[in-house]
Amino acid sequence: MVQYNFKKITVVPSGKEFVDIILSRTQRQTPTVVHKGYAISRLRSFYMRKVKFTQQNFNEKLTTIIEEFPRLDGIHPFYGDLLHVLYNKDHYKLALGQINTARNIIKKISNDYIRLLKYGDSLYRCKCLKVAALGRMCTVVKRIGPSLAYLEQIRQHMARLPSIDPNVRTILICGYPNVGKSSFINKVTRADVDVQPYAFTTKSLFVGHTDYKYLRYQVIDTPGILDRPFEDRNIIEMCSITALAHLKAAVLFFLDISGSCGYTIAQQAALFHSIKSLFMNKPLVIVCNKIDLQPLEGLLEDDMKLVEEMKTEALKTVIAQGGEPNDNDVLLTMSTLTDDGVIAVKNTACERLLDQRVEMKMKSKR
Repeated sequence: MVQYNFKKITVVPSGKEFVDIILSRTQRQTPTVVHKGYAISRLRSFYMRKVKFTQQNFNEKLTTIIEEFPRLDGIHPFYGDLLHVLYNKDHYKLALGQINTARNIIKKISNDYIRLLKYGDSLYRCKCLKVAALGRMCTVVKRIGPSLAYLEQIRQHMARLPSIDPNVRTILICGYPNVGKSSFINKVTRADVDVQPYAFTTKSLFVGHTDYKYLRYQVIDTPGILDRPFEDRNIIEMCSITALAHLKAAVLFFLDISGSCGYTIAQQAALFHSIKSLFMNKPLVIVCNKIDLQPLEGLLEDDMKLVEEMKTEALKTVIAQGGEPNDNDVLLTMSTLTDDGVIAVKNTACERLLDQRVEMKMKSKR
């Protein structure tokens, strides 16, 4: 089901470990005894074999590293941008480029010394050439030590990324920090996301799975986003923005109408309007959470006006997608504390996403 399994990438050894692994393998897997009395042709082939074997092993290991790390141009834009947010895209390409250059240099060194070994006229001369060849290869690998260490760091981070399939039915939860996003995902899925009464408890994307009409949906809990310019947003917030931008999903925008999250309804409405461009062509549901603390009907007139404006925007996105505007589908109330309306929110999001996917398939005549 998941196309990108970064957990399978092989561990990248450090420069020193790399050299130790290859040299010990050369020692173990090639003949080790040679005598002065051997014919010169036999001496030459003995040392040529060692140089060639070492080069092949270096080549094999470096090729594995280059091939196993994903090409950023070839993977889904969601993962491409997520990796760019976590690690600079240019540094990543540069590190892989240095590995590739090292592989080519080692091959050239091997070819040069094998050519010299063909003219070795004594055991001593052949041995010196072999030592020089292996020494130069090891120096090349030690020089790319920082790149190997950097790629190992990226590998560890990628292995911890959640297994998100960008093409599967997805529900995305977004909003200010501490508005009840993690509590909701814990209620509707088997995920166990840490819930605390302070902002930025969720520092990365969390994935849970739920069923609706015998179909499996992935529910993604994103870290909270603050209303500020893009360049001021931190890595944690940019993960949420990346998910919103690239995943074809139903979006649940959470609104804490009680204000207990530490942000007013005016601030939350401002965030909604600042990121509404990311909701284009996605089914959008505004969820008024914490109605156990503050019922929607009891809101102040100014706050109610802001909620109505958001509802109007959400209805516009429905009309833009060619759907029938329905007030009950775009603005829902619930309380994760009392479970009031939680299942209704999940079912509405799943239903609207299902309708959109069916419509798109009908249009594509597949």
